[in-house]
Amino acid sequence: MAALGLAISACVGSPVASVSKAERAQIAASMTRDINVLASDTYGGRKPGTDGQVLTVNYIIDRFQNVGLESGTNDPGNPWRAPVRLISTQPSESSVTLSFGARDVELPAEVAAAYTTRQLALVEGADVVFVGREATRVPTERVSGKVVLMLDEDGVSDARREILFAKGPVAIITVMQDTKSIADQRFVSERERFILASREGQELRAFITNSVMLSVLGEDRWDELLQASDEDDFEAIDLTMAATIEAKSKRREFNSFNVIGRLAGTQPAEGAVLLLAHWDHLGTCGTEADQDKICNGAIDNASGIALIIELARRLKEAGPHDRDIYVMATTAEEAGLLGIRAFTEQPSIPLDSIVAAFNFDSVALAPQGSPVGFIGEGRTVLDEVVMDVLNDARRKLGSRETAESFIQRQDAWVLLQENVPALVLSTTFGSEITLGPYLEADYHRVSDDIDKIELGGAIDDLLLHEELVKRLADTEVYPTP
Repeated sequence: MAALGLAISACVGSPVASVSKAERAQIAASMTRDINVLASDTYGGRKPGTDGQVLTVNYIIDRFQNVGLESGTNDPGNPWRAPVRLISTQPSESSVTLSFGARDVELPAEVAAAYTTRQLALVEGADVVFVGREATRVPTERVSGKVVLMLDEDGVSDARREILFAKGPVAIITVMQDTKSIADQRFVSERERFILASREGQELRAFITNSVMLSVLGEDRWDELLQASDEDDFEAIDLTMAATIEAKSKRREFNSFNVIGRLAGTQPAEGAVLLLAHWDHLGTCGTEADQDKICNGAIDNASGIALIIELARRLKEAGPHDRDIYVMATTAEEAGLLGIRAFTEQPSIPLDSIVAAFNFDSVALAPQGSPVGFIGEGRTVLDEVVMDVLNDARRKLGSRETAESFIQRQDAWVLLQENVPALVLSTTFGSEITLGPYLEADYHRVSDDIDKIELGGAIDDLLLHEELVKRLADTEVYPTP
């Protein structure tokens, strides 16, 4: 009986990824210290291209060094900092004129708008071709050097414009439903935005209302074109119309940086594990009614940076590991995952050498013991090892629907597009009950501040990843796929 009791006791011992209350308190203190600094008003909301960027990058490098990392850029000319060339662009003014026969119609601002990322883009008297809702099937020779006139369609117009621009038109005019649609487009397009300098094109985009086409072409002709566009055999139609479009923007170029550190492995030829979190936030985003307009981004994503720093410290103490472990703080995630896109264009290590990548975003939200959201489940070869560690840690998966809804909204998505096994395991995305109130009240608002952080689930996530990385960095436990 005694032997049986010992066996049962062994079976119900502490799960992996479990530590004492005192150790959890130490982790919480370390993460809180980093979040307090990164989410302070001094850092101004950590917007790329500002003084807050300089402070943030310097602080992360200092912390990476303190926990025992070495530079991971693998570029002696740029230790720690991998440059990301960004363009800041903000529209300033525009005009759209349509010419039909001998008549020139300069469109008022409430029914037309035009945008470029350049300081000036001008198209004068270019022929117009109507493509309706087509893009892929439109021959290049039908639109090259012309102004394309297309119909708006919720959820697909952006992708359609991208396809059409690749065929060489000088501009694309999108026909919107009404003046409210133009106002909504202005709200989206007239804020400052960042783009990668390596991906800047010559695109000139214009938007007009349906009423403009009724006025210029007449109701019968416009209805005829709309009906034709609905036919299965529809082909692009040249219009007896010319367009003159001018757009101007305030524009500047600057360097931002991904910060990359490394824990050197004993068998680096066997690949690497990558840990990443974005360091940037919005700068100021408060409304006129807000006394404090700084968006400090304590949860999004000072918390993710704090987690990878503490995780790196613990992995350093537990090392050496067989594989290299890279730790990267990316820039310009909020602007469209630009930092990680730059990394895939000029990676510090071959992308095909990354055996696993884990992204940490907005981790300080869920309480201890919360279910784990698995973003990327079923998309990589990592499912089996992830499920093994979750089972050994006695952790439960959360809502798959909630997790999957964020698949394209975070840095791991870009890596997945490059066939890098990348995913997110986070209590933040395990339940709509936890995530929903944050998105409704604090996400991208001045209220995302230090007093809102909850580190119970974040510490659970850290310990889970510590176990995962140890296994994945061990070439005997996880041979090179």
